[in-house]
Amino acid sequence: MNWSPSALSRRTAAMRMFAVAAFMIVAVILASCTLSRPSPVKRTFLLEPTLPTAARGTPKPVALRIGVVNVAAPFRGKTFVFRESDLRYESDYYDEFFIAPAIMFSDATAKALIASNVFRRVVPFGAASDEGDYVLDGFVSELYADTRDAAAPVAVITVTYYVTAANATGSGVVWSREYHQRAKVSGVGPDAVARGWNAALSAVLAELVKDLAMAELPAKP
Repeated sequence: MNWSPSALSRRTAAMRMFAVAAFMIVAVILASCTLSRPSPVKRTFLLEPTLPTAARGTPKPVALRIGVVNVAAPFRGKTFVFRESDLRYESDYYDEFFIAPAIMFSDATAKALIASNVFRRVVPFGAASDEGDYVLDGFVSELYADTRDAAAPVAVITVTYYVTAANATGSGVVWSREYHQRAKVSGVGPDAVARGWNAALSAVLAELVKDLAMAELPAKP
């Protein structure tokens, strides 16, 4: 069959229109599938350790300001971290902390020391930087769920606390101690892991309060 130039032009235009229409139909179908697919649901958790009981005796006659408890880079984010082998760590996209770990550790430490009655006054985390005779800072070097033994997973926390004189020049560290806790994860799933971390942090804070109660600090730095 012989096609005239005008007929060929009309046929080419029709084929192009058909291709565009087919592309648009496919795009609409894909878009509708994407919109109808539910987005992944994330579960969020807080560190809410048990507060230690108040220490017996007279509080130390100094004010302690709670500084910042920083967290090592691998565990600084909000996502849960799992240690699956000696060298392999994995983060969990679906389970995470509600707020950054550094804020939770700083806040929990302040609440524990306020409840402990070890010091005459405890200045909460985030208060004015010129308050207090001493400053307590910290560094969390480990915060993960150890699943290398799948039959006996544990929640791991390691944190070092430092006490410095508020007006010190240089390091000025007058007291320091590292705390390491491995709490059994009872159960399965992220709830069990969060409970394990809370148990570990509760034990850390109880030891911290006991050690600071016995620490020899000058009455006025």
